[in-house]
This record gives sequence, structure tokens and C-alpha cells, in this order.
Amino acid sequence: MMNITPMTYPIVCPLVFLAGLVDAIGGGGGLISLPAYLLTGLDPHVAIATNKLSSCLGTAVATGRFVKQRLINWRMAVPGVVCAFIGSSIGARVSLVTPETVLLGILIVLLPVTAFIVLNKNLFQDHREEDEVITQKTYVIAALAALIVGFYDGFYGPGTGTFLIIAFTAFAGLGLKSANGETKVINLTTNLVALCVFLLHGKVLIMLGLPAALCNMLGNYIGAGLMMKNGMKIVRPSILIVLLLLAIKILSQFFSSSII
Repeated sequence: MMNITPMTYPIVCPLVFLAGLVDAIGGGGGLISLPAYLLTGLDPHVAIATNKLSSCLGTAVATGRFVKQRLINWRMAVPGVVCAFIGSSIGARVSLVTPETVLLGILIVLLPVTAFIVLNKNLFQDHREEDEVITQKTYVIAALAALIVGFYDGFYGPGTGTFLIIAFTAFAGLGLKSANGETKVINLTTNLVALCVFLLHGKVLIMLGLPAALCNMLGNYIGAGLMMKNGMKIVRPSILIVLLLLAIKILSQFFSSSII
């Protein structure tokens, strides 16, 4: 670990606030918050662990707002959490024996397809609450989405929330508010489990993680409110920005690993 300096907080806190804002609206906040910790020179394992503390508490705030607005279908959320756990545990094990370049190559192909879905108004659209039709098929699709994206989360991770929102809206037919609510419950649960593991192994910098968590919570609270008011106007561009950041990250990793 490293000693926290006075300059650590001005670097981390504003970026973690921004990450919370983005995460509440369209997912993918980790693409901003994790690099913020790494910029301070933290060991990657410590950065990931401390990021879990701030993102976990921030996601809890956003989830609370969705619960208060009764936008979470618990009959759908609970099986989704279970499937995400299963997928994540399998993905983590597969990642141990799979070269990273293989996954990066797959994602390079997957990202343009994902962007096409988001830009296609016939596929990615906001279904009003009164237009949502929850059938047995909806539950099955939601569970499969949680399983597949959970696998991705265990294998690699960045942009998990974004992929879940896309899956729940484009394929399960949920409105953006409902989809975001289901996503937050799944993300919160998996983050809590990961945080407990990191805490048990002494990898979390509490003195940095708690102030950052307050910033992340504020960002998530404001972001959740903006998403509820403006819906698609904010979500679509936010998701496209997240996908762009993820594409840049993946391409840089892919080419650097290929050179090596």
C-alpha cells in the first residue's frame, strides 16, 4: 500500500463524484473512478478494492432512490442477482485460464454492435411504465441477461451496468427507469460481495475510500434524479460516451498486449 498524501483527495474525489453521476444515469462509472485511484499511484489491487467501497455506497444511494420510487420488480431482481452471481463466479474462473487478448478481440467486435443497438430507436427505446408488459418471457430474458453480463463482470468487468441497461431495455422490454433499477440491485449485490472479500484481505484504504464514497453517493443521488426526469435524453448519450471510453480502453490494451 502507499501513504495517502494531501494531493490524493483533490485527484480522486471530483472524479469519483463524476463517476457516480455517470453510473446512476447510464452505468459504466467504474471507467472513470478506477483510473482516478490509479492516477494517485495506488497498487492496482488496492485501487480496485478501494474503488469497490466508494462505488458500493454510491450504488446503494441510487438503488435507494429507485426503491423509494417503486421502480424495482423484486420478483425479477432476485433471480437476476442469483444468475449474476453464478455467471460472475464462472466468468472469474474462466478468466484465469483465458488469454486477455481473446476477450479483448471479442469485445472489439461486440462494441460496434452494442452502439448500433443504442442508436437504433426501434431497438433501444424508453418504454413507458403503462406500456410495460411483464410476462414469463420477460423474466427469462432478464435472468439470461444477468447470467451473461454477470459472466462478463467476473471475466473482465468495465461497463457492466451499461450492458445490463441495454439488455433490459432492448431485449426484455423494460422502461429505462425499471431497467436502471434492476441493474442497480444486481450491481449493488455483486459489489457488496467483492467488497467483503477485499476487506477481509486488508486491501481497502478506508481513509481514502470513505471520503470518496461520500462524493460518489452525492453523484449517484443527483444522477438518479436526472435520469428519472429526463430519461432517454440523458441515458442514450451517456451510454454512448461510456461505450466510447470502453472502446478506447480495450483498443489500447489490445494493441499494447499485441506489441508485447
